[in-house]
Amino acid sequence: MFLSKKAILDGVSLEGDVAVLGPSSVGRGTTLGAYSVIGYPIYGKIKSLSKKDMSSYDEVSEGAKIGSNCFIRSHTVIYERVVIGDGVQTGHAVLIREDTEIGEGTVVGTHAIVDGRVTIGREVSIQSGTYIPPESRIGSRVFLAPFVVITNDKYPASNRLLGVTIEDGAVIGANSILISGITVGEGAVVASGAVVTRDVPPNKVVLGVPAKVVMDREEYERKKGDYEMDGR
Repeated sequence: MFLSKKAILDGVSLEGDVAVLGPSSVGRGTTLGAYSVIGYPIYGKIKSLSKKDMSSYDEVSEGAKIGSNCFIRSHTVIYERVVIGDGVQTGHAVLIREDTEIGEGTVVGTHAIVDGRVTIGREVSIQSGTYIPPESRIGSRVFLAPFVVITNDKYPASNRLLGVTIEDGAVIGANSILISGITVGEGAVVASGAVVTRDVPPNKVVLGVPAKVVMDREEYERKKGDYEMDGR
């Protein structure tokens, strides 16, 4: 257990051993799971330290900000300069790197990686095993199914990173891959297993490798409704 003297923890529940570093603030009603770490410093700071321990990390950490009524499950690591809104949940063993912002009511599933310098809107559902790299921009009410992979480098490993933008209300299917620099339009749907190499227009559904438009969102919702009715 390591709780920084600079941290603000008022009305927070601790499941077990946790580390809260630097001037981190955690809102009332939030639960921090066992072995979670809040405010972990970037490696550029750690490598210059003569002693690698939590007391030293505490000295250099700029802290993280976590809102009220969040549930941060065990083994989650949240880096410094992360801002998380109220009511956010993480699964187990989630990694959220520095300079990331996550909006209210968002869920980040087990073993998901948000790899820093990412903006995520409100009420987003990020399912288990998803990878979100630096420079990604995700709107509100987006659904990312399990094991989605977003990329940010067309010619790895290059010195030019181009983030992916996913606009409000989009749905990204399981095991799909989004190639660097594309935009998935508002309300669009990417089918499971698709490889998206170009922009997806708003309210269109894309499928395949490479992904192509196969229908609009209205037809998709109609098919989904019929499928749900068949199961009753």
